[in-house]
Formats: sequence, structure tokens, C-alpha cells
Amino acid sequence: MAVARVTQKHVVIIGAGIGGLVAAVELARQGLQVTVLERGATPGGKIRRTPSGSASAELPIDAGPTVFTMRWIFDEIFAAAGTSLENYLTLRRASVLARHVWSESERLDLYADATRSATAIGDFAGAAEAKRFLAFCEESKGIYNTLEASFMQAQRPSPTRLVRNVGWRGLGGLWKIKPFETLWSALGKHFQDLRLRQLFGRYATYCGSSPFRAPATLMLVAHVEQLGVWFIDGGMHRLAQALADLAGSQTAALRYDAEVARVKAPAGRVESVVLTDGEELIADAVIINADVAAVSSGLLGQEIAKSVPQVAPSRRSLSAVTWALAARTEGFPLLRHNVFFSRDYAAEFDDIFEHQRIPQSPTVYLCAQDRGDPDDPPPQGEERLLCLINAPAAGDGPAFDALEKDPCAERTFAQMERCGLRIEKPTALTTMTTPKDFNHLFPGSGGALYGQASHGWQASFSRPGARTDLPGLYLAGGSVHPGPGVPMAAISGRLAAESLLQDLDSQSTSLQVAMPGGTSMR
Repeated sequence: MAVARVTQKHVVIIGAGIGGLVAAVELARQGLQVTVLERGATPGGKIRRTPSGSASAELPIDAGPTVFTMRWIFDEIFAAAGTSLENYLTLRRASVLARHVWSESERLDLYADATRSATAIGDFAGAAEAKRFLAFCEESKGIYNTLEASFMQAQRPSPTRLVRNVGWRGLGGLWKIKPFETLWSALGKHFQDLRLRQLFGRYATYCGSSPFRAPATLMLVAHVEQLGVWFIDGGMHRLAQALADLAGSQTAALRYDAEVARVKAPAGRVESVVLTDGEELIADAVIINADVAAVSSGLLGQEIAKSVPQVAPSRRSLSAVTWALAARTEGFPLLRHNVFFSRDYAAEFDDIFEHQRIPQSPTVYLCAQDRGDPDDPPPQGEERLLCLINAPAAGDGPAFDALEKDPCAERTFAQMERCGLRIEKPTALTTMTTPKDFNHLFPGSGGALYGQASHGWQASFSRPGARTDLPGLYLAGGSVHPGPGVPMAAISGRLAAESLLQDLDSQSTSLQVAMPGGTSMR
């Protein structure tokens, strides 16, 4: 006889990032009592906003993730809760994925349509490279199809379990995912043009890694983008707010400005959560949606510190330096997503991972948040811009002082100007965020924005899964399996909720078997 779902258990979720919000939705709709504690004033976690830096620009700037992909993950979450994503958000599919620039005369747009991209690549680098691009797309599709269900949406798999997940029919595809080859090496076999290797090598940075160390498996990102990139009216923060509203509609309680001091587990099992103001919430289970380093370093209490492995600083992913500003631009036709490449990609990542310093010649990502596709009318006057360069996750080291900030900004904006973009930048009104600031925003991380770097074939298997070694304690977010990125964080929230519900069912079954005449907890 089927066992009824345990109800009215109290789950406390620490952190209203995407993983925590998704877990809240999934658990609340199953009838559990859910409380989400967020130390900030708004939901979102790394999906955060910052002032635009100009009195004439009324809207804040997205200062975290800016690209929305794999929307079907969110379609499923909203549908399971009895509604739809469109009831909460206005979405528009982008026709151009990004504009890539090397100099004033070297510019390449990638399109959502692979055939159209191939034509653009042919015009940019020759017909042979266009043909190689289409072969690259087929290979990236095969890698994605092999890993989407067997790895990304599965509970933390070991290599053995991954083989079991794909089954004997999928073993051929598993061999082709190239886990033992670096992304840069694999791209060298696909493209002769160094600029194209740079362009597709950038996908390693999507998970905070170097293309010279990350596995070729990350080619799957190319297929993910071809499946669709969407603009969200009002910015990415609207997605976080939509999930928070959905969780609230399922009776989850969301509490902001509620900072957690520690998780108590006196008898080898989670018991309660204590806030910095002394309030204590009794909990049957706790999901932590924060960087796992915050747990292992004891920032949430020594009683749970050993429940997850420590992440050595040498294994941290990329951090960043960002500039958020509202300014006038000229000389370059910006789209929503723009990338201005450095002249020496290898030197850039050597600076970050070998020398632990800001790159001397950085690649710059610029999100022009008031723009969209080429046919959209450009903004008049000032526009909201987020400029970003990669940086080492050394935010718990010496401060990034003014003597470094000014030269860093000069090099960054000079890189864009070299490619034709001139930005009228009101320095006093620009919000600059450094690895030190990111470490403050995300304690324990050292400023790393993606957990640990995906360097080497074992990295994907060394991320913690949803379950920890401590009964009743679970993990979600971009630093745990299946990895960083907005859709991956959402999947981690689902996996955390799934693990918790399975464990509660197991406890309920045990109680029924052991105490058939006792008190029911159903």
C-alpha cells in the first residue's frame, strides 16, 4: 500500500537565490511548511540589482546573471504549480545571441539559428570555417543529449552511476563527450581561426573556468544557447521575484532581512536555525542555498561545518570586476550582449589562475540592458550598462585599493574603445564591484561566483550533491551539482526538494513498519 506524503513538516531554506526559491515552490506545493530566510531585502541571490548611477535613469541595473536560457526548466516548475511562466513574466526570444568584437574591423554576430550563424562565420572567416562550425554544432548537440538527463537532471552521479544512467545504448555517446580533453584542445580540432577558438572557448567562463583547463564537455553550452536565449521584460530580477511570488502562492513564507547565525544539530541531526537577532526556528530539515564554502568554513555554525568537504582556494572558480553605470555611448552598434576580446587569451587566464591578478589585457563582456536585437530601436540618451571582466577569486585577501581600481578601469574601457565603442563614463556615479565586494555579498566564497572551477574531468563529480553527511541538511545553488548558471541552480533546487521528500517518505515508511498501532505522522 502506498504511503501518504508526510505533511506539516517544517523546512527552513537559507537563501532566496534561484535554487532556494525553486526548492520552496516544490516543497510547499507538496504540503510541507516552508520558511525561506534571506539576509537581503529582496529575492534573487546572485541575481541582484544595483543603482544605475544616474538620476535620469529610473530603473536599476541587473548586476548578476544577464542571460536566460533553458526556459523549459522554469516552464515545468510553474506548470507543476498549476500556472505558467507567462502569467508572471513577459519573455521575448533573442534572434542574436551575442555580438563578438576583436577590433574595429573584426565583428561577428552569433544567431539563434545555426544556419544563419554559419553564413556569418563564412563571411567572417571563410567557407571552410562555416562548415566546421556546423560540425561543431552537431557535436555539441550530441554531448548535450547524452548528459541532459543522465547527469544534469540526475542526483549527483559518480562516474559509475553516470555509465549506469545512460545505459548500454548510450555508451557510445558517453565516450564522445570528451571528458579527458580540454575545451581549448578540442576547439583547435574544430577551428583553424584563433578568433573562433576564443569565441567558443569563452563558454568555459560560464562556469567560472579557464578554457585551457576545463573539459571539452562544455561544448554543450553552444547547443544550449541555440535552443534559445530570452529577454525578460524588466530584467533578470523579475525571474527571481516571479519565483518568490509563486512560492508565496504555494503558502511558503519568505522572510527578508533575516540573517542566519547558525544551524543547530546537537544530536547529529538538524534541529533548528538561529538568526543573528537570537530568534530560533525549529526545523525538521534545512536546505542551504549559499556557497558551500560558507558551510565548510563554519560561517553557519561549527556543528554543520564537517557535513560538506572544504573547497581549497586553488580550486575556486572565477570572480569578476564589474562596472554598472548609466551613460551615453557612441561609435559602436551595441546589442544586448557584447563581447570585446583580448589580444592574448592564454595570457588572460594565466594572469587569473597562475598569478592571481587582474588580467593586464582583459576580455570585456558588456550587457546593454536597454537594447535587444539589431532591429530594435536604440535608446535615446543615457543607457544602462554592465561591464564585466574576469578576475581571480581572491576576495578574502588584501583589499583591491584605489591604486589598482583606476588602472583596471582604464584598461577595461580602453579595450572597448580600441574596438570602436566610446562610453561617456561619469566615474563618480559608477558602481564598481570587486572580488572583495563579491566575497562580502556571498560569504565564504572568496568572491568566486561559480563555486569551484570545472578544471579536469573529475571536477564535475566533486561538487557536493543535494544530500550532505548530516541527516536533515541539504544543499542547493550554483556551487553544488549540477553546477553554476540560472537553470542549473533551478535544477539543484528541484534535486534538493526531491532528496528531502524521498527521505521523509523513507522515515514515514519506517514509522509505519515499526509502529503499526502508534501515532501516525501523515
